[in-house]
Order: sequence, then structure tokens, then C-alpha cells
Amino acid sequence: MTNITNPMQIQTEVAKGAWKPNLYLTNMAIASFQSEGDFVADKIFPVVPVALASSYYYKFSKGDLARDDVQRKPVFGRVAPAILGQTDELYNCQVDQVIVGIDQISQLNFERSGVPGMADPRQSKVRAVVEKMKIHLDLNFADKFFKSGVWTNQYSGIGTGTPSGKQFYQFNNANSSPITFFDSLITDMRKNGCRKPNKLALGIDTFNALKNNKDILERIKYHGGSARPSRVTEQVLAELFGLEQVVVMASTYNKAGVGQEPNMEYICDPKGALLVYASNNPAIDEPSAGYTFAWDMLGANQFMAVSQFEGDPGTHSEFIEGLIAYDMKKTGDDLGIYLSDCVGTTTTKDSE
Repeated sequence: MTNITNPMQIQTEVAKGAWKPNLYLTNMAIASFQSEGDFVADKIFPVVPVALASSYYYKFSKGDLARDDVQRKPVFGRVAPAILGQTDELYNCQVDQVIVGIDQISQLNFERSGVPGMADPRQSKVRAVVEKMKIHLDLNFADKFFKSGVWTNQYSGIGTGTPSGKQFYQFNNANSSPITFFDSLITDMRKNGCRKPNKLALGIDTFNALKNNKDILERIKYHGGSARPSRVTEQVLAELFGLEQVVVMASTYNKAGVGQEPNMEYICDPKGALLVYASNNPAIDEPSAGYTFAWDMLGANQFMAVSQFEGDPGTHSEFIEGLIAYDMKKTGDDLGIYLSDCVGTTTTKDSE
């Protein structure tokens, strides 16, 4: 067969069945990219752009701010100045990097075919780099915020017996009353943290248990019909709990090493939950349970940067590079409450 490179000739030959190409001639690809909505690292705590990789931020004393220091003015005198203490906290943005390669020689086949709709390996690898950086950020979010031992205020779910102290009924237990429980948590945070919680992050198993909790289903059962049946969504839970936002932690990653069978896991504990007050927009005088300090290292107005560079001479290669520089900090311990073991296997109602 003669060499055929003209797109019209290729289409004709393929239609006749005379030529079976071994090139990727379409923009259709089977890739396991995750939904943008599954990533959570930037959905709970605000991102604070910073000009320096490492520096200090101020943290005012909650006790001094909440104290009544207003006194009766003495005749011909004045009251003593109120004390407003503050401390310095350090952030330190470390630079993380990921690189993937492109073989320019193999790339020539794609470029010379000239087939419309041909997949662009550069574009797909840029997307892969961004995907890897988002997975990395979610893993760090889980380690910094979404686990036991991070927050002073921590509760654990139980499946049998009666809760005491820092315990609660697991949400798939027939005795569970999540609305009453979250009302109590919200009331406590308003008293001790001086802010009403506004966000709730849920592990995927926790979310599923709340969706099927009898106490919650009872509240919404008359709100649907045959055309639009009642469904417990993130927005419904936010309304029931009196919060601005409920986020489900659904991102996943492969725990296995290169060459091993994939071992997929949820990044954030599926049975966990985190109730917080988090500022929607970073401000110097606005408290928040946490912040992500982000350093714009390349001057491109973003802390997650993607660039391209040539390989060494003679290698006929090029590389896609991803860089991120950030520091995730817990900035208000009394503005976060972590719940562990929110789901169990026991669902039988305890005898009274």
C-alpha cells in the first residue's frame, strides 16, 4: 500500500476497510480523571495568597477580645487601658513538584497524521499533572485536618450502649438523632469559639449514613412527590443543620506503588466528619479554624503552576512540570470539632 497521510485519503481508506491505522486518531480517551467536585482541599478553608514563602501572622487572644473591659469613668480621671494580647504564628510554604515526560519521536506520528480531532498528548499530560497535584493537596488536607488527634474537640461514635462524655450514637444506629446532636455541637462552638460553625465536611460513609438516617428522613418525607421524590442531598443537610455548606470528601487515590495492582482508597476517612467555622474570604481580622497559605513562587498569580521545558540535547524529549507551594495551618483550634467512627455495623435499637 502506498503511504497515505492526507486526512481525506485516510478517511476513505478506513471507510473501505482497506487500511487499519495503528495511531490514536480521535480525541476519545478512557482516563480515570476524577470529577472536579470530588476534590476538597480548597472547599473548606480559604486560600491566603502570600508574597513571602515564610513569614508570621498575628493571632489575637480570644479571652481578651471577649472580656468586658468597659468600666465607669471616674470623675476627673480615666479607666485603665484594656489588654488586647496577641501572639505570632509562623507559616512556611514548601515547594512540591511533579514531572511527566513526552517522547518527541513518538509524538511525530500524531503530528504528521493530520487527522482532525486527534488527541493532544501535551494537553492530556497537563491535565494529568493537575490531577496529581489535586490528589496531593487532598492527601495533605486529610493529614492536617481530617483525622483523629488534630483537634482538641473530638467525639467518637458508638454502636452499642449509651454515649457518655465525648461520644455519640453512630449515624446508622436507630437511636441516632443527628439534628439534635449537631445542634448541641453548634451551641457549644458558639459559646467557646465565639463563632457559629458554617461548614461540615463528611466522609463518604458518613454522608451515606446520614442520607438514610430515620430522624433525617422523617423531617423531609412530606417534601417530595412521585415526579420529584424527597432526596437527602448536601444542601438538604446544610438546611437541616443550619449550616452554609456541607461537603462530601469523595476524592480517591492509588495507595499501591508503580507496577503493582491498583489499591484505590478514599483520601479522607470515609467514616469521619469535621464541623468548622471557616472564613469564606481570608481577612486579617477574621478568625477561621484553618487557612491554606499559598505562595505564588513564579509570579503567575497562582500557587499551582504548570510549565513545559525541553529535555537534554539528544534525548528528543520534553517535560510537563507542576509546582505548588503552600502551608495548611490550623489557626483556630476551638473552631473545629472532629467526629470519628460516625458509621458502624450496629443498627439495632437499644432496649429501653
